[in-house]
Amino acid sequence: QVQLVESGGGLVQPGGSLRLSCAASGSIFANMGWYRQAPGKQRDLVASMTNLAVQNYADSVKGRFTISRDNAKKTVYLQMNSLTPEDTAVYYCWVREYYNPYLEYWGQGTQVTVSY
Repeated sequence: QVQLVESGGGLVQPGGSLRLSCAASGSIFANMGWYRQAPGKQRDLVASMTNLAVQNYADSVKGRFTISRDNAKKTVYLQMNSLTPEDTAVYYCWVREYYNPYLEYWGQGTQVTVSY
């Protein structure tokens, strides 16, 4: 059974930084990443990374956010710098299985609030 455990959200002032972590278990994952959903908006990709270290970022976070993963620990990280109020959202960890790419799983979500 696949489980995703997220951590690292919280309240930060504009210009600040946060680091999100998501520890996965129960399978091997080809893709790991982060989506976010702000109130009244759809859930959008923030960043993803394949098991071969190919990265993909939303244009809005390029140059500010960095995704990384530790394959041995099955953990994906999102380092978020220069945060703005527009980054406020619930951030969801996302993984796709290696052996069955049709199987995707989501974390429970962690709130990131950027405000004074």
